[in-house]
Amino acid sequence: MLSPAKMKFRKYFKGKIHGVASSGYRLSFGSYGLKAMEPARVTAAQIEAARRTITRCMKRVGKVWIRVYPDIPVTQKPAEVRMGSGKGGVEYWACRVYPGTILFEMDGVDESLAKESLALAAAKLPISTKIIVRGA
Repeated sequence: MLSPAKMKFRKYFKGKIHGVASSGYRLSFGSYGLKAMEPARVTAAQIEAARRTITRCMKRVGKVWIRVYPDIPVTQKPAEVRMGSGKGGVEYWACRVYPGTILFEMDGVDESLAKESLALAAAKLPISTKIIVRGA
C-alpha cells in the first residue's frame, strides 16, 4: 500500500475539507478519468483496492495513473483506553480529496472497457464519483 517514506511531522491534526479542488481537476495523462464529486478522506487501502479492480478489469492492457497520494497519517487510540496520555499511534494513511479532484486516469483501452473498469473502481471508494472523457 502507498505510504510516505519520510514525513516532516509524525502526526497531523484532523482538519476539515473545505472548497473545491484548485489543482488536479483536469485530465493530464489519460483519456478517461474518475473524478470525485464530494469531499472525503480516502485511505491507502481504498486507493489500492480501486487500482487492483481497474487493472484486473482491463486485463492489464493500457495504462493507469493514480492521481492522489495518501500522505496524511490518521491516528487512533486502542479500544478501552482511559482519557489522556496523549494522541494515539498512526493507524493508517489517507489523502484529503476535494470535489473535482481526478482520482484515476487511464488510456490505451476502448471507451466501454474504460467506463466499466472505472465504474467498478468507484464502488470501492467511499465517495460519489463521475467518469469523465477527454474531449467530451
